[in-house]
Amino acid sequence: MDGELLEEQLAYYRARAAEYDEWFLRQGRYDRGPEWNRRWFSELEEVRRELGSFGPTGQVLELACGTGLWTVELVRYADRVTAVDASPEVLEINRARLEEFRTETPVRYVRADLFDWRPDEAYDVVFFGFWLSHVPPGRFDAFWELVRSALKPGGRAFFVDSLRTETWAEKQLLGRDPQGHTTARRLNDGREFRIVKIFYEPGDLERRLADLGWRFSVRTTENHLLYGFGELRAQAIRRRRY
Repeated sequence: MDGELLEEQLAYYRARAAEYDEWFLRQGRYDRGPEWNRRWFSELEEVRRELGSFGPTGQVLELACGTGLWTVELVRYADRVTAVDASPEVLEINRARLEEFRTETPVRYVRADLFDWRPDEAYDVVFFGFWLSHVPPGRFDAFWELVRSALKPGGRAFFVDSLRTETWAEKQLLGRDPQGHTTARRLNDGREFRIVKIFYEPGDLERRLADLGWRFSVRTTENHLLYGFGELRAQAIRRRRY
């Protein structure tokens, strides 16, 4: 079973909360140099534009909301956002970021383990950033059932994640796992944790989602990011109703 692994993964993200943004913003040990960083930020902006074109309007649910780096994008479009995460540390940072952002869009925060949580209402859009790659293979179907259960009829979903490892050292760490879905992560203070990390190929992911009743378009940026958007097929919606 993967219970211990998921406990360690949560412990890692709780401990990493204060330094998570360093990775996203390419600061400190995550600074890969001007050209690499330029491509990274350019590709992030590409995904932001795609999210804007997608239009996460209405009632929006953000799963694994983290420190709010994507929450601030969602409130540009949504009428209301429900932001869910298991880490109280990242939720606190998220709240502070949204207060600084001065949005008028209401944001409801929910502390919950996504592997146990069930939504208490239905949403127009479900969004999750850099989360799918941390879902164990044996929980893939159940996670997408959670997404399905959170959506109103005609609702849509959007995600963004890592396309591939950033460094050769990370690739080697993944290679040490015979099952190919865990890696070691180290904090600034040297503590090390084992977490789930899976890199998907767009075509394979589209086919897996189609088998689960989704119509998804999965795309990549040039080097770093995987993203997708879609909705349930009509037949899947009917099965859910009846």
